Amino acid sequence: MEFFRIHRTIPFMRHALVLNLISLITFLLAVFFIATRGFHLSIEFTGGTVMETHYQQTAQLDQIRGSLTGLGYTDYQVQNFGTSQDVLIRLPIREGEDTAQQSERVFEALKAQSPDVELRRVEFVGPQIGQELVNNGLMALLCVVIGIMIYLAMRFEWKFAVAGVVANLHDVVIILGVFAFFQWEFSLAVLAGILAVLGYSVNESVVIMDRIRENFRKQRKASVSEVIDGAITQTISRTIITHGSTQIMVISMLIFGGPTLHYFALALTIGIWFGIYSSVFVAAAIAMWLGVKREDLVKPVKKDDPAAEIEEG
Repeated sequence: MEFFRIHRTIPFMRHALVLNLISLITFLLAVFFIATRGFHLSIEFTGGTVMETHYQQTAQLDQIRGSLTGLGYTDYQVQNFGTSQDVLIRLPIREGEDTAQQSERVFEALKAQSPDVELRRVEFVGPQIGQELVNNGLMALLCVVIGIMIYLAMRFEWKFAVAGVVANLHDVVIILGVFAFFQWEFSLAVLAGILAVLGYSVNESVVIMDRIRENFRKQRKASVSEVIDGAITQTISRTIITHGSTQIMVISMLIFGGPTLHYFALALTIGIWFGIYSSVFVAAAIAMWLGVKREDLVKPVKKDDPAAEIEEG
């Protein structure tokens, strides 16, 4: 499906060096912010108090958040679970207060707002569990990267595999760098968003790589840069439709999803835009610089096979 067709090939690879230098600078800045500023980790990673409450009527989450803000909390999570009457509250560790004192203060504030509220459960989630979540998250990220490299190497060849993995890691590091720079809360939802971006970005790279392989078969006398430029130009309409519709959905989550989905949607938004950029300028350019050629993607025709010669011709 195409809304429009571009009849003139856009010379993307002519500007590949400049654009990749900009990308490299952005990547290094992201690494710098990650190393110097670190992450504003949520209580899922740092530990904290978990309270389970029950209301006789539908719980008003905005009012609950207002009560917590009034107590001086800025980093907390309030969400329904099971039913609209059950609410799970996660609170960060506070110096000078233990779990019992913390939960008592919060419950008093909630009871002043809604006398029918019941406190069902209070427990402390320690940093040990947080460290386990970090390790599991990093292991999931590593498995995704290895899987992507194996998939691209099997479907195309190693030059595209290396280019695709570099482009995907480029997207991940920049998302992490933005979160470190602005000190946005880094939670499991954000980690899930980053893993989603990995799959989303590699899909765009695969589409362009497929078109490059197809163009190598059709454009036998074209140079490598001309083949790549043609492939990217031919997929522009598809890119606009796919990423545009996805971004509309993500913006809806960003506006109407509330605090629970806010940073998840932000991570996806950054990933979508940088995913387009990396697939076009990073992955394709790296594959070109690694020396990808027609023989890497198209099997040579045997001279003693007339049927193959007719097919090739």
